[in-house]
Amino acid sequence: MVFLLESCYALGMQITLEIPDELAAQAEARGMTPESYVRSLVADAVRSAPLPIPAAKPKRDLEAFFRAMAANSEKIPQLPDEAFTRASFYQDHD
Repeated sequence: MVFLLESCYALGMQITLEIPDELAAQAEARGMTPESYVRSLVADAVRSAPLPIPAAKPKRDLEAFFRAMAANSEKIPQLPDEAFTRASFYQDHD
């Protein structure tokens, strides 16, 4: 049995498989041919697949984020350089 799957992408796929008796019995129990049953299984799997990761946010959103961060930067206290040494971060660890 050969299935040709096509989607909105420029990608075609050919799947060849041997139908086990159990799959054929499930298809028959639903009043379907094995081909249509497998197609419905694939369609269900595609519908329930997780959505793709959204594209990165536009650069203007990143610029707005940095502007918002810098908006109150004058309220951030000045710290001495010693506050950022390795020893200062791990002063309570042995």
